Amino acid sequence: MIDLIPAIPLAAVICLLLFTALDIFWKLPQKGGVSGADVIGKELENSGGDLNGGWMIGNIISSPDASAGTLLAACGYYAWGIWGALISIVLVYVGARICADKGFAGTSGAICATLIIWALTSFAGFPPESFIAGCVIAIFLVEGISPKHASRLLGKIWRKVS
Repeated sequence: MIDLIPAIPLAAVICLLLFTALDIFWKLPQKGGVSGADVIGKELENSGGDLNGGWMIGNIISSPDASAGTLLAACGYYAWGIWGALISIVLVYVGARICADKGFAGTSGAICATLIIWALTSFAGFPPESFIAGCVIAIFLVEGISPKHASRLLGKIWRKVS
């Protein structure tokens, strides 16, 4: 078993890579998607950020995207193990439909996070709660420190892979 404190930064990196890759796979930086994402993207562009990265940040904030799916799967897994994570997957899917979110980034994020968390807690000794803290840190890194600079980085990544 890995101690909690060293596991948290590793879990943060895993969560950050997971939800960024899935959000890009589902093309969240391509357009606003939901109305809140469009507003946030344009606001970040007006403040010197990148519109595509801003749309992705807007989707993270205003719809159940891969980061929300990752965080909810981590919470569900911590609370009730694999059954809790499966319940989280269903709730993320229903939440996305309620938000009129046309994509499946949140659901795929919850599914992928469940598989990763199960594997790393079962075979590598990660404490499940490290993924809750790690995902919160990963989301904070994207949205909290400097959304303008994060949007520029996400926009560059989007242009390289699209």
